[in-house]
Amino acid sequence: MAVQNAIPDEKPRRTVVIIVAIIAAVIIGGFFYFLLRRTVAPAAPTTLEGAVRTGSPDFDAYRPKISLDKPEASQATNVLGGFQMTLETTVRNFTGRTINGLELRAAVLTSEGKVLKDRTVVVIPTRRPELEPNKTMFVTVNIEGMKEDDDRASLWMEVTGFRFK
Repeated sequence: MAVQNAIPDEKPRRTVVIIVAIIAAVIIGGFFYFLLRRTVAPAAPTTLEGAVRTGSPDFDAYRPKISLDKPEASQATNVLGGFQMTLETTVRNFTGRTINGLELRAAVLTSEGKVLKDRTVVVIPTRRPELEPNKTMFVTVNIEGMKEDDDRASLWMEVTGFRFK
């Protein structure tokens, strides 16, 4: 009676299993890579197209009529150890026209008045479609990338561009 040896049959099967496992790991890794890349929120545009900006006669005429309350901030440390501040203000539209585009710059200043970190955001139309005359809008801006021991003395927000309906 002949005894069959199972060891030679196992070696090719083991090689196939290893190759299939490597291919599956690469496919799964690629899937998670693309999945995580797509779930990251797209960056909001930092400039408002077609906006009235500094140097324009309209900017000088209407800018004082778009008022910002004194910004207030809250701060937090995230799970990864990063530090962020959330600046908040109220925008008031006294221009007599409907604003359908608004760009703001928010900054955290040092005690010497230098900009520690800043961020420019488009708040209209990304967060709200428009701001009618004599109406208000609450705005928050997150500023990340600071250290907890940085010199954070004051806050600053300004209108850098706007567009009318």
